Amino acid sequence: MQVTTIGLDLAKNGFQVHGITKDEEVVFNRPLRRVQLLPFFSKIEPCLIGKEACRSAHHWARELTKFGHEVRLIPPICVKPYVKRGKSDAIDAEAICEAVTRPTMRFVAIKTVEPQALLSLHRARSLLVSQRTQLINGLRGMVSEFGVYIAKGLARVVGFAEDILSGETLDLPDIANEVIHNLCEHLMVLHTRIRWYEDRLKLVAKEDARVRLLRTIPGVGAVTASAIIASIGDGHQFSNGREFAAWLGLTPANKSSGGKEKLGRITKMSDQYLRSLLVVGMTSLVRQTKSHPERASKWLISLLERKPARLATVAMANKTARIVWAVLTRNKPYPPHTA
Repeated sequence: MQVTTIGLDLAKNGFQVHGITKDEEVVFNRPLRRVQLLPFFSKIEPCLIGKEACRSAHHWARELTKFGHEVRLIPPICVKPYVKRGKSDAIDAEAICEAVTRPTMRFVAIKTVEPQALLSLHRARSLLVSQRTQLINGLRGMVSEFGVYIAKGLARVVGFAEDILSGETLDLPDIANEVIHNLCEHLMVLHTRIRWYEDRLKLVAKEDARVRLLRTIPGVGAVTASAIIASIGDGHQFSNGREFAAWLGLTPANKSSGGKEKLGRITKMSDQYLRSLLVVGMTSLVRQTKSHPERASKWLISLLERKPARLATVAMANKTARIVWAVLTRNKPYPPHTA
């Protein structure tokens, strides 16, 4: 019996494959080891393969495509409704096999090696930023135990660390001074490494024409633009800007029923990193608006008059996401205006 559709459940070492025929008759549902995966699919006639869009999914999709198979990546949340009962690799593979054949199913575009390499810069930078934040909070809390107060803000903490490393000594026991000195050394190493990642991202931004197009949008810098390009490419997998904003989790949850429209909070689904970058960029734009209102759009000024600043930044991030989609799909820079 010729297999037409396969559901593949990925893991680190063990994989599960569920294959069916054109008449939806189950041919196999069996486990495979990592070394068995590629030889197994090399012996099967080209067919449709469905997988969840998880870690290593893009790698295996590129490898399986070389055998002539059509590979589709499905968001894990879209597979969950097809899981009948329980939780096992066999059940998950069966659910993936059923979900990939649905005509209204949403799929994730398969990434090439280049955008994944660019995303590795963002992932590494994000990891170091979180470590730096954790270290700063620990350092501020530690010195406060001795009555030493460090003002909030990255620049204040970095300045404190530079003073300690330049030879300044606090009126504390030697053990405490040694610990604080070591923490300041570690903080400056992290800070320097983060600056390296940011400089590398800015260099990439100068080389990519699409990144330069996105940087014409107010509040979108080199880091945000390169992260968007590495994540969604040209954006044509989304039918409109609202769909892209909804994918980012910037649209309100729809809880309407019985003809009554009821919208909740933003869904906060999908890529948290991209969503946070857009919100942070809009936060910077709000601060500029307060100091230079003549440069801001009338829409933003009226929004800030009616709504709190945080709510306004999220609303602006939603609008900016739609602008990003329009700029990418039309391949034209954003026309600046203040209306």
